[in-house]
Amino acid sequence: MPPNAKPLLIVDDDTGLLRQLRWAFADHKVYPAGARQEAIDLVRKEAIPVAILDLGLPPDPDGASGGVATLTEILAIAPATKVIIATGNETREHALRAIALGAYDFYQKPIDIDVLRLIVSRAEHMYELEAENRRLAEGAAPSPVDGIIAGGSEMLRVLRNIEKIAPTNVTVLLLGESGTGKELLAQAIHKLSGRARAPFVPINCAAIPETLLESELFGHEKGAFTGAVKQNIGRIESADHGTLFLDEIGDVPLAMQVKLLRFLQDQIVERIGGRKPVQVDVRIVCATNQDLDHMMAEGSFREDLYYRLNEVTVRVPPLRERLGDAVVLASFFLRRFAAEYGRPVRGFASAALAAIKDHPWPGNVRELENRVKRAVVMADGPLLLATDLGLSAPGEEPQSLGIRAARARAEREVLQLALAQAGSNLSKAAKLLGISRPTLYDLMQQHQIGLDA
Repeated sequence: MPPNAKPLLIVDDDTGLLRQLRWAFADHKVYPAGARQEAIDLVRKEAIPVAILDLGLPPDPDGASGGVATLTEILAIAPATKVIIATGNETREHALRAIALGAYDFYQKPIDIDVLRLIVSRAEHMYELEAENRRLAEGAAPSPVDGIIAGGSEMLRVLRNIEKIAPTNVTVLLLGESGTGKELLAQAIHKLSGRARAPFVPINCAAIPETLLESELFGHEKGAFTGAVKQNIGRIESADHGTLFLDEIGDVPLAMQVKLLRFLQDQIVERIGGRKPVQVDVRIVCATNQDLDHMMAEGSFREDLYYRLNEVTVRVPPLRERLGDAVVLASFFLRRFAAEYGRPVRGFASAALAAIKDHPWPGNVRELENRVKRAVVMADGPLLLATDLGLSAPGEEPQSLGIRAARARAEREVLQLALAQAGSNLSKAAKLLGISRPTLYDLMQQHQIGLDA
């Protein structure tokens, strides 16, 4: 037996069959059990990825009550264990009942060792994938800032800086590409500050027309202009004693930059059409995805405003530079959307994880979130594939346009889709395809669909 042999529990009261299976799985660390209690004791003591269980156990060797009870207890103790049911033709309905209770798959006696090996291998791979997804979900380093997921050193450094900045009243400039989470960081600065109980008021400067931006920021008095039928309190006044988040500050017109600078210098607001200045106490956090140095050089952004806003600058790294974070975030989004939409998705296939790591994520965290959400809603199987995410697995060759290659590709895709829809249950996949299990095995070998199907 190899030193790194995988554990395999075999539960059967037929000692001859137990010997045969121990020989067939000589490369495994086999735990044999001839009765229910013996099997349960082993599951309590050892980590068992896969178990082969005969339904006809004492005290009901001709029925299934003993085997079903053993299955139920194994899954109660170790829910991740993949239990493969052994059944004869006369007890097929019991096998289907066992599948409904949580068994991974079943095979019919007499045993075909090659078929059983394939089922066990797929069960082991499914167990490993689910374990990897659990590790990804649980293994991320704790984030210093609640509500922000980060595992890599790049983003953790940013969050530690946010912790240092937040208790002060300095003006903060967040620089980073779209979709990197700048507004979340602005909210974190507010929540960790002494202003947390006062309002956090965001305004997207790029989304408001230039003619309306001044009124939105500073407010106006009744009758100040056509259509001003009542007094309007601006966003700055609304943020009094709290935090004003100026998103896309690089899109503020030059004329408005002058008025913003005057406000930043003395924290006084004058509404449009008003004569009475209003003193406020507002902290400013700004963000942009633009190159402000270049804009100053070409004269589209004022230097004096830049230096007023740039008391502390935080550069937010794009997702492609956050090593390991794409997978951690994807696992977080998968759990969140699976729970939100009631979908039975448990994790990612290995090719999907590789595709997530390899993708450059031009849309950053926002793109990742949208792809995972769509995949969770649309997926048919328990594991998301690279195709569910709209990604290509690393190293994929350009597709041939030949008819024969196209037919083979279509057949392979249908096989993979059926396996995914069936949750890697070979019997269910064969039924979906309208073929027999032996035919399915032959097609899988023909198309070299192995453990990653």
